[in-house]
Amino acid sequence: MNSEDRFSKLEGNLEELIENIRQTCIMVSDFQPQGQNNLNQKMHSIVNSLQEVDRSKGAFQDVSVPVSVLRYIDQGTNPQLYSKDLMQKALAKNEEVRGKIEVYKKFYNTFSEEMSKTFPEVFDFYVKTRQAET
Repeated sequence: MNSEDRFSKLEGNLEELIENIRQTCIMVSDFQPQGQNNLNQKMHSIVNSLQEVDRSKGAFQDVSVPVSVLRYIDQGTNPQLYSKDLMQKALAKNEEVRGKIEVYKKFYNTFSEEMSKTFPEVFDFYVKTRQAET
């Protein structure tokens, strides 16, 4: 079974489980004694769906979910937006780092100019040493 099939099968099992739970909630909220057999069948369906999900856990041993995704879900956020938010944070951090790099470049250029004016011999030695290293 390929990766996509196993996820599709698990997704189907979970959707069936959710639907059975939804229907059971409706039956319980408006319980009628004559509906006991139907309620029992739904409960058996829920148990069977849970057992099926439990049996399929072996097919997902190689899957790891980052803890941050689980926190994201716990906060009630759509996990499909996780990657989008992660990329936006990475882009923002990238811009921040680019800004710092530009500031350091400007500082280096200004510092080099002032060093060459104030200490020309030391700065020439620095430049020659740096050229020899590369």
